[in-house]
Amino acid sequence: MNQASDASGKALVIRSIEGTPTKGDFLIKPLLKGDHMSLMEVRLQPGVASAPHVHAHESLIYVVKGKLRTTVESNVTVLGPGDVGRHPAHVAHSVEALEETIFIEIKSPTPDIGSVLAARAP
Repeated sequence: MNQASDASGKALVIRSIEGTPTKGDFLIKPLLKGDHMSLMEVRLQPGVASAPHVHAHESLIYVVKGKLRTTVESNVTVLGPGDVGRHPAHVAHSVEALEETIFIEIKSPTPDIGSVLAARAP
């Protein structure tokens, strides 16, 4: 069994997803990586957004705090605390924080984060 107990680890500052610049900084803290999935915490300030992009992996998100607009193809949904969403593999999607937002994201299969995100530590 693998576990992580360091909830105070540093977040990565993400300014590009799949090679496309983001609008503002995504603060992403990898929490745990398994053989087939990864778990991360994402923090966004109001107005921070990703451009529409496509991944080879599926993502599930759980909003802890704030409001998040998520677009999957042409379907737009606003998620708040306790809401969940799905970004299917190989389908264009984007997110935008409508207010200060924290969400938990599970990605499967586990992507090579370095190839998906252009990261720079704070």
